[in-house]
Amino acid sequence: MVPKRHAQLRSSAAADVDEAIASLRDAAGDAIALNFIAALEHGINQVTRSPHVGSLRFAFELGIPELRAWSLSRFPYVIFYLPLNDHIDIWRVLHTGRDIPGTFSRDH
Repeated sequence: MVPKRHAQLRSSAAADVDEAIASLRDAAGDAIALNFIAALEHGINQVTRSPHVGSLRFAFELGIPELRAWSLSRFPYVIFYLPLNDHIDIWRVLHTGRDIPGTFSRDH
């Protein structure tokens, strides 16, 4: 059995999470924001246990080899990450309504 890798959020991913929580809290209340946090934690646990589970669709579209995407359950957000040898490098956590290619092109 392969050991679970730890997840490391880049500053851009941490900012995305903070923004999502604040937005959900303002729009729908604390309970929904807490549900989002639980869904995010579940998603991160999924990708740390099975790093290659995420889709490679955006890797090809954005030209970032091995960039994987994992959709959260019950929330329209996607975790973008790279599975590295010693950890999961979480690049962004973005709402599906955003211009995802545009967001990544501004990052690079």
